[in-house]
Amino acid sequence: MKKVYEDATSALAGLLKDGMTVMAGGFGLCGIPENLIAAIRESGVKDLTVISNNCGVDGWGLGILLENKQIRKMVSSYVGENKLFAQMFLSGELELEFNPQGTLAERIRAGGAGIPAFFTKTGVGTLVAEGKETREFDGETYVMERGLVADLSIVKAWKGDTEGNLIYRKTARNFNPMMATAGRITVAEVEVLVPAGELDPDQIHTPGIYVKRIVQGKDHQKRIEQRTTRKRA
Repeated sequence: MKKVYEDATSALAGLLKDGMTVMAGGFGLCGIPENLIAAIRESGVKDLTVISNNCGVDGWGLGILLENKQIRKMVSSYVGENKLFAQMFLSGELELEFNPQGTLAERIRAGGAGIPAFFTKTGVGTLVAEGKETREFDGETYVMERGLVADLSIVKAWKGDTEGNLIYRKTARNFNPMMATAGRITVAEVEVLVPAGELDPDQIHTPGIYVKRIVQGKDHQKRIEQRTTRKRA
């Protein structure tokens, strides 16, 4: 089975359709599959439900899909860096399903593990729990959360091989490994692509069985959302 594609556009060919659900790895601008996101923008696909920790920033990351009016709904835990996101949500142009960050992570992990739902104490007694089933365990109240799966997961790794095995680097790992398991089809973008057999099996974070297509990205821009420095003494 050929997994390696020449570029992001060909890697997504035949996979995109209006109204689909897409998981996108990354945390802020760290570890985002920027080439794949750009290819989705160029495709013009619309009415997307996007599951991602946040929606990038104005003009970069998933923010470019917002600008192009391609996202109908976001399932996220943080949206504070994107002014357009706030404007679209407040005006009713964008739906938002807000999640505590740990709950979002576990919903994705559960979806990838085939677990349809689980109970957590996080959010009990708040807006997060409205309309959801609650249950008592050992005298404590828990709220039920559903696992998440997507039609397509796009993830970013530091290094991958031609069989789709992936290694992430430091904090750029973030949501990527769990999203790789929770997509019906997973497409990976990597910085370094090597022949099969060159990766140390003990270092692999995502086994290639989860990855259907892989592409070596180009011109990665490792932007910083907020650069904070202190004055020299």
